[in-house]
Amino acid sequence: MELPDDIRNMSFEEALAALEGIVQKLEKGQVPLEESIEIYTRGTYLRQHCDAKLKDAEARIRKITVSSTGELGAEPLDVGQ
Repeated sequence: MELPDDIRNMSFEEALAALEGIVQKLEKGQVPLEESIEIYTRGTYLRQHCDAKLKDAEARIRKITVSSTGELGAEPLDVGQ
């Protein structure tokens, strides 16, 4: 699923805040059906974007290593994976 450009350019925090806003709207149950479908779809894109950002952060953190002498180091991140 191709992300819309406006979502692709969001930071994790921006996307999460937008997703929270959608959840609040849907929970109130006062959104017309067509709008509900549209914002639910947008929420799916936002969730996908947040998941990708978290996976990227996790990959970067996993590259941080501690040597046998207790020194912190890092391995290069292969972003092609």
